[in-house]
Amino acid sequence: MQSTPPRAVTAICHALQEQIEHGLLAPGGKLPAERKLSEVFATTRITLREALVQLEALGLIYREERRGWFVAAQRLTYDLIERSHFHAMVRSQGRVASTELLSARLQPASAAICARLQLPALSSVVRICRLRRIDGRAVLYAEHYLNPNYFPDILEHELAHSLTELYERVYGIRYGQVCFEILPTALPVAAAGALRVSAGSPGLHITRVNSDQHGRLIDCDLEYWRHDAICIRAQAG
Repeated sequence: MQSTPPRAVTAICHALQEQIEHGLLAPGGKLPAERKLSEVFATTRITLREALVQLEALGLIYREERRGWFVAAQRLTYDLIERSHFHAMVRSQGRVASTELLSARLQPASAAICARLQLPALSSVVRICRLRRIDGRAVLYAEHYLNPNYFPDILEHELAHSLTELYERVYGIRYGQVCFEILPTALPVAAAGALRVSAGSPGLHITRVNSDQHGRLIDCDLEYWRHDAICIRAQAG
């Protein structure tokens, strides 16, 4: 008797999950093409795709547009309490971080950014867009909005490295209070394109509004993460 599609999906999920958990399918490794996997499991592409989507929802695999399916690495722990920049946070967990600068310019601030940074209407902000990778995998698209009054000539500096370190080294500015907002989201076009997923794919949207050591609102970060790449943690004591 043939398996019903739900049972077939469960069987495929179990088989692939077992291979991943035993290290036979290594983190970062590419899965065989869907056609090949359909032959291995003697099933249809539709049934196979349903199983792959379920494994993706569990954070075990991920898909990149025009590249295929890959085994996901362990999630990065994102500690909201610990004051650490991206590269230091990734290194402390034994991973390799890299940042690609996508664009940087002075532009008019949107109404939402004016509100978050308490700027008057028609203010300008420095907008820096960056793509961040862990172990070579694109996991985070970030837009940084800086109050230019506190960072003169910042566009002349190297912006693919830590802004936290740049702030302190060049401007004597250290982060003080930070306000977080965390929401599940459908990835917008810019973020989805950078992360090589379809627009509207599930993601995690983290907004950080940062004050400096003097209590001045200095910047606002809009982070768009692949939903399977991080684990949010906060411990109050």
